[in-house]
Amino acid sequence: MLSLLRGIRVLDLTTVVLGPYASQILADMGAEVTKVEPPTGDVFRSVRPGRSEKLGAGFINTNRNKKSIAVDLQTPEGRKVLADLTRNSDVVVHNMRPVSAKKLGLDFETLKSFNHRIIYCYAAGFGQGGSNANEPAYDDTIQAASGLAYLNANAQGEPRFLPTIIADKVGGLHLAIAVLGALASEDRGKRAMCIEAPMFESLISFLLVEQLAGKTFDPALGGIGYDRLLSPYRKPFKTSDGFVSIIPYNGTHWARFLELVGRDDLATDPRVLDPVKRSQNIDMLYAVIEESTPDRTTDEWIELLSERDIPHAKVNRVEELFEHPHLKEVGMFSHVQHPTEGSLLSVRTPFSVSDDTASQPDSLAPALGQHTREVLRAIGYDKATIDELLERDIVRSDEETSDQEKDR
Repeated sequence: MLSLLRGIRVLDLTTVVLGPYASQILADMGAEVTKVEPPTGDVFRSVRPGRSEKLGAGFINTNRNKKSIAVDLQTPEGRKVLADLTRNSDVVVHNMRPVSAKKLGLDFETLKSFNHRIIYCYAAGFGQGGSNANEPAYDDTIQAASGLAYLNANAQGEPRFLPTIIADKVGGLHLAIAVLGALASEDRGKRAMCIEAPMFESLISFLLVEQLAGKTFDPALGGIGYDRLLSPYRKPFKTSDGFVSIIPYNGTHWARFLELVGRDDLATDPRVLDPVKRSQNIDMLYAVIEESTPDRTTDEWIELLSERDIPHAKVNRVEELFEHPHLKEVGMFSHVQHPTEGSLLSVRTPFSVSDDTASQPDSLAPALGQHTREVLRAIGYDKATIDELLERDIVRSDEETSDQEKDR
C-alpha cells in the first residue's frame, strides 16, 4: 500500500466489480477505504472459486487494503450510522443507479446534508441526461451496446464478448479518475461535489479514441474504424511451434523486417516508406508477415527480431505469466497467508513510488463486518452502543476478527 492518498477517507458503497475495483485503486494508493456492506454481504463474495462461502477469488482480488463494516441501511438506526460515517469521510463512491441510491438514502442531496464538503462520485450504467438513465447495466450488456462485441466479431462476422470484464474495469478506472480529479480540484473542501462516471459513456469514450477515425472530421474523411486494427491480418502470427506478435511500426521497422524475410523488393517501396501509403496498404504488409512466420520457431523469431529492434512479443498463455522473468523481477506476484482463507497468490498494484518510505504492506480482503467495531469506535460510538446495534442486528461484526479489532 502506497502513501499517496494517506489521510483521505473514502466511504465505499460499491458492489460486485466496477466499484470495488475503483475503490481498491484508491486503497492501494493509501486512502483509508471503509467498505459498507449489507448484513448479507456484497453479492460478489459468493462468486466461485473460493474456500469459504463469503470470500471468493473475485472478491479477494478487488477488495484488498479495505475495512469492512456491515450495516442494515433499511433501518433508521442503520441510516444514522451511515450519516455518521459520511460526516467522517472525504469521499463517497458507489455504482448504483441514482434511483436505487435514493431509495436507500444514499443520493447526493442526502449525503451532502451530512457533510457539506463531501466528494460524491458514482458510476451508474448510463448518464442521467439520457433515456437509458435508469436502465440496469452489466458487463455483457455494455460490451454489446457499446459496439465492442461487434468489433470483436469472429471470422464469420458473429459478435463476441471479450473474455474479460472489460466494461466493468474500464468503468472502474474512470470512477477512480473521477475521485482523483475531485481530490486535486481547487474547490475541494469549499463545497460538496458530485461527479458522474457512467459505465456506458466511459467505454464509448475509451473505444472511440481510435475507432472514430474518419468520422472525426465534418464532413467525414471516411468511415468508422482504425484500418490497421480492423485488418484481418492483424493477429498473432503462427510460428512452427507457437505464435508471435510482430508489429513493425515505422518505415525503418518494416524495411528491416522485409530484408530479414527476403523481400528486398518491398523494403524500398513507397508503400512501405511513406506512412500514408503504408497505412493504406497495411493488409498487404501484414500478409507478408503471415506468410513468413511458419518457417521458424518462436524463439528463433524473437532472437532475430530483437537483433533488429523490431517490436515483437511471444504470445503467452495466462498461466505462463507467473514465470515471466520481468514480472518476477518487479515482484508482481507474492504468496500471502490470509487468516481465514489460507495461502493465496496476490497480484500487487502496478504503481510504484520512488522513496515511498511511508508505504505499508497490503492488507488482505476483509471478512464481512471484520472492522465493524473498529470503525464505529473511530467515529465516536461507545461499547454499549455498539453492543446494542449488534444485538439488534443493525450492524454485524465477524466473529473471526483478530483480538485487537474487538472490544476488550
